[in-house]
Amino acid sequence: MKICVIGSGYVGLVAGTCFAESGNHVICVDVDEEKIEGLKRGVIPIYEPGLKEMVLRNCEEGRLTFTTDLAYAVKESLVNFIAVGTPPGADGSADLQYVLSVARSIGEHMESFKIIVDKSTVPVGTADKVRAAVNEVLERRGVQIEFDVVSNPEFLKEGAAIDDFMRPDRVVIGTDNVRTAEIMKELYSAFMRKSNRMLVMDIRSAEMTKYAANAMLATRITFMNQIANLCEMMGADVMAVREGIGSDSRIGYDFLFPGVGYGGSCFPKDVKALVKTAEECSYDFVLLKAVETANERQKQVLSDKILRRLGDGSQTPLAGRSIAVWGLSFKPRTDDMREAPSLTIINHLLASGAQVRAHDPEAINEAKKHFGDRITYSANQYDALNGADGLVIITEWNEYRNPDFDRITSLLINPLIFDGRNLYRPERMRQLGIEYLPIGRNGAACCEME
Repeated sequence: MKICVIGSGYVGLVAGTCFAESGNHVICVDVDEEKIEGLKRGVIPIYEPGLKEMVLRNCEEGRLTFTTDLAYAVKESLVNFIAVGTPPGADGSADLQYVLSVARSIGEHMESFKIIVDKSTVPVGTADKVRAAVNEVLERRGVQIEFDVVSNPEFLKEGAAIDDFMRPDRVVIGTDNVRTAEIMKELYSAFMRKSNRMLVMDIRSAEMTKYAANAMLATRITFMNQIANLCEMMGADVMAVREGIGSDSRIGYDFLFPGVGYGGSCFPKDVKALVKTAEECSYDFVLLKAVETANERQKQVLSDKILRRLGDGSQTPLAGRSIAVWGLSFKPRTDDMREAPSLTIINHLLASGAQVRAHDPEAINEAKKHFGDRITYSANQYDALNGADGLVIITEWNEYRNPDFDRITSLLINPLIFDGRNLYRPERMRQLGIEYLPIGRNGAACCEME
């Protein structure tokens, strides 16, 4: 099948490459000439395990091409995926200007039947706006060309996107057109060989499904973080509590890891957009508003721990202190720092007078865009520790799970670890003589039970 994917960011590049891997001819389009020229040379603008090798293989075999020529791509393709950004506006609503601009461009250049697929995460009702935008252009051109609009939200986890696309939990297709549904089923059939996980529904339900899924996951994360904070106050161990509730088959263990809050390109943006959508319907989504507030507070929990332990109570309580940070991306196996907890934590440390030396396996270049020369960057995780007053772990990269603790204690001024991801066993840390301050496991009761 001939496909074009408009937008070569995270979603578009992964989708286009995976479609090519399954035998389709795919044209990836972007307005960024530098990005397109880089992709033609094999320069991948994002870090995603396995993506570069797949891009190079499919380019070499002629199934995947890159261009800035949208007119050519539309004319050559039956299925046109819109995979451009929908950044949050100041009020939290999703900005649809890029989606609608692409829709108008498709209407300008289409000469035969096209399926236009919203792959970007968009609010309920966007397909109607896309259809109206295309019709407006066709009327201006004075032509009648049949087309259909489909909602096909993505459910990719950064760091596991290739596997998620090639072996999906489910594929959601929103359309009321039987012929279009069959074409979309055929397109995804290569990924359904073991079991059919295709869900065909009306367009608005498909649009809502993506927001509802991300809102649910964000709520689970936030709930567990709130439980962790309460556990710490009452002397309970949050990881034991997680075992207790996760073993309930109605709940399960996924997205019940306590930590420093969620971030990334999806959860923060989609929660805000769903709250805004509810407001437009005169509905006060109290639960999700609370999730947003609690998540922002959670990003302060770790830096507050550091201030209590190392601060001197002055206006710049960490002046003269050096803090080592492991992990900058919002989660492991990606270089994405959008809404990353590290941004809040490090800025809080800097405002408190601390010097920060940071390491991340992939996100150093992204971090430089945010912090510039305000912090020091270490190419090796242990170099960040030399002469530091303590180590702060923000992102749970595998490299940090089984480190050389003897080396850590020899490099730090104080054998002190603030762990925002609960990577280690507290009893093991005590045996090693390390002062260990995780989230939700300190056992230091702050309230009395009568």
